[in-house]
Amino acid sequence: MVEFQQSPDAITVNVHFSRADTTILENDSLQISQETQETKELEEDALPVHVTDRIFFIDLANKQQTTIPLQIFELEDLEELHLEKNLIENIPGDIHRLKKVKVLYLNKNYIHNICEELGELKNLQSLDLSSNPLSYSSLHIISKLQALRQLRLYDVNLDEFPVEICKCLHHVELLGLSGNNLRYLPKEVVNLRQLKEIYLQKNRFESFPLELCHLLNLEILDLEQNRVSFVPEEIVSLTNLVKLFLAFNNLLSVPDTLHHCRRLTVLDLSNNLLRRLPPSFKQLTEMNELGLSGNNLEKFPRQICHWMSLCLIYLKNTGLQMLPSSFTRLTCIKILDLSENFFDEFPKEICAMENLEILSLDDNQIRENLKELYLENNCLEYLPPSIGLLSNLEIVDCHNNLLKELPDSICQVQGLQRLLVQNNQLFQLPENLDNLQKLQLVLLDGNPMTDPPVEVCSQGKLAIWEYLREKRHQKAKATKIQAWWRGQMVQKGLGIFAELQKLLKKGKKDKKGKEKGKEKPGKGAKGKK
Repeated sequence: MVEFQQSPDAITVNVHFSRADTTILENDSLQISQETQETKELEEDALPVHVTDRIFFIDLANKQQTTIPLQIFELEDLEELHLEKNLIENIPGDIHRLKKVKVLYLNKNYIHNICEELGELKNLQSLDLSSNPLSYSSLHIISKLQALRQLRLYDVNLDEFPVEICKCLHHVELLGLSGNNLRYLPKEVVNLRQLKEIYLQKNRFESFPLELCHLLNLEILDLEQNRVSFVPEEIVSLTNLVKLFLAFNNLLSVPDTLHHCRRLTVLDLSNNLLRRLPPSFKQLTEMNELGLSGNNLEKFPRQICHWMSLCLIYLKNTGLQMLPSSFTRLTCIKILDLSENFFDEFPKEICAMENLEILSLDDNQIRENLKELYLENNCLEYLPPSIGLLSNLEIVDCHNNLLKELPDSICQVQGLQRLLVQNNQLFQLPENLDNLQKLQLVLLDGNPMTDPPVEVCSQGKLAIWEYLREKRHQKAKATKIQAWWRGQMVQKGLGIFAELQKLLKKGKKDKKGKEKGKEKPGKGAKGKK
């Protein structure tokens, strides 16, 4: 398939090879020239005069390729090549012919050795060799790719990172080394002065790599799922840090100096050994997402209440019993996880969260359920069936939403007194809604109701209740009539039940035949005598 993308100078031709395309590629008789067959078939007057048929992009990912098709190396203008998720074992020496390639994805193959010719790709900017059984001895070839800006070596069983790469690749901005066996980084890593993102997740670091504190352009640092026990105060130098991931380590504390990283928006400290946060953290006013789950906090860290931009906060299994009154300042919160804690009542401070979308309070010790639920003026299309578990709920206000139906479980909320669902998309009510004996007010105006009809709904609760009862009565009556009719049909063997009647009669005859064939024990004995 050929796709044309208009650019200021020319139209870029993107060729996406399907399974059938790859079969054609392996045919020796195929010659890929500047004009592809698909391009020839296009009407010439439909394209600008300055169109060129050069191929810049090829995607052969996940095509069960065992080798790189030789015809690929004839594409002199190729800039991006995707060969990930194949069965390739070797990179052929002809790779050097792709002089203009900038992006090369070879991850998730079976490549052992990196050929010397790969080092001749002087324009290569992004290389992914992740999830290959690479030999360490061939990794030095990567150091020749001096234009490289992104290098991904996830899950390649690295015990150490090659010093040559640190010495030579001065333009690298992203370095992915997650899923290896690294215990340290070479001191030469400080040469990667342009580095903005480094991913070291799932390695064997026991201490924070101090060398990283010299990479002043660092914006994203991921050290999750290691064995790090402390963060050095020198982290203060990373003033451009935006995201810091330190979850699943052995941290007892975090340094006070981290508050100088004022650009920090995401901080994940989940599943460590923390009991508190430094008081100075209140100055991290740009924080948007915080993870503290799995830490045994002594009390809720009030510093958080100064982060007015906070949208996501995860406090699962932190030993909390209450929220401070200052928590009401956090009106931007959309996701709040307070599950597996020790709250014995619903935290009233949550009611101030006007932008809250997801709330987790499961596995606490709440004895008193929510009494008033206000969800008006949103875009809700449904209420969760679990609303039936809120046995103390008295008021549900969901007017001005997009509700299409009410869950049947709402009929279990026996304490419900007011149900306000006007201006939604409701067309029917749960058939047992009139079981709610304490329900005093039901507002349904502004809904396209058909069951009960709008004219019934406009008459108020008593008319609605009468309609629901009559509907159930008619339904029960219809069920009895249907059962009687089916019985008659079966008895008389009519319609679809004719065959059933034949089987019943046959069964009776067979039974009589068996009974006649049996001899009484007394008569049998006399006959023998």
